[in-house]
Amino acid sequence: MTALFSEVCGLPVVGADGARLGAVRSLTVDAASGRVTHARIGRGRWRRDTVVAWDDLRAAGPGLLAVRPAAGPAHRVPARRELLGSEVLTECGEEHGTVLDAAFDPSTGRLDAVLTSLGEVGADRLLGLGDHALVVRDARGHHPV
Repeated sequence: MTALFSEVCGLPVVGADGARLGAVRSLTVDAASGRVTHARIGRGRWRRDTVVAWDDLRAAGPGLLAVRPAAGPAHRVPARRELLGSEVLTECGEEHGTVLDAAFDPSTGRLDAVLTSLGEVGADRLLGLGDHALVVRDARGHHPV
């Protein structure tokens, strides 16, 4: 099963007791491992977001996520770096468009591909995600000298 970031963002999230916690605002990616690591849960206009480890979430029905019992806010909150909308650069510094969406396996968090304005990039090519850009391996497999 594959899901898109754009499908998951906005989904409501409930706690183990069924109480509404908020909605998925964004997903955090560890580009080096190619995994979704955390979800940022928006809790309303005046309240701070909560960050939950992706492994602590489960599907609780169509269009609904639930926090597993005994799970809580992430103890180690990763830096907030947005994948969607990031510029994509190859390791050689060549522009490769902008991230439009990403496909991943919700059961494992494993990324399948990043969909950019210039085409699809396999997760095996991801090197890192910084504040301004996603860096990927050059598809040609070599660096111009």
